[in-house]
Amino acid sequence: MLPELENPWILQSSETIVRNPWFHLRRDQVHHRLSGPGQYWVIEARPALGVVAVDDGGRIVLVGQFRYPLGHSSWELPEGGGEPGEELLETAMRELKEETGLIATRWTRLGHVHTSNCFSDETGTIFLAEGLQTGDAAPDPTEVLQLKTIALKDAMHCVRQGLITDAITVAGLYFYRDYLAGELSAEALSAEEVQKCHSRLNL
Repeated sequence: MLPELENPWILQSSETIVRNPWFHLRRDQVHHRLSGPGQYWVIEARPALGVVAVDDGGRIVLVGQFRYPLGHSSWELPEGGGEPGEELLETAMRELKEETGLIATRWTRLGHVHTSNCFSDETGTIFLAEGLQTGDAAPDPTEVLQLKTIALKDAMHCVRQGLITDAITVAGLYFYRDYLAGELSAEALSAEEVQKCHSRLNL
């Protein structure tokens, strides 16, 4: 096991600078044990997630879209952010349906990552979705999406070639690879929990 490290920061005050539906930006006045007083700017983000959706042939569903902050396109797992009061599994189901039209009957929680922990508290949880059923997608108005199914080995090749760079997608593909190899302990969600979320979302 890796040890927990000593916290060298003392928080003296905190002020929210920006507040919008996607994130909050706060400015903390801090004192560091070695460097003394200063400021730390932190983005508080909604919980994020990615879905490794695998069809009956073992192929993974990827979503392609143009990412404005990057200025170029990106191929990713179906992803999204949680809404207030929404369980993560509900968010995963909703995002999968909205972006791809797919509904999954079997869900497994593979793990989580911190996407950029030097300035944000965003946590990305990664789910495996199996037993896929097709339906109608309903993406957001700003989402112009293309779908592609791809074998895991080809997706991993794209990661190694720098063609897939999204952090949650890269982590999700490695998690899934290790899960298939029996090297990752994952949490299979009960049929009752899945059905409960299906009912709340009217799926």
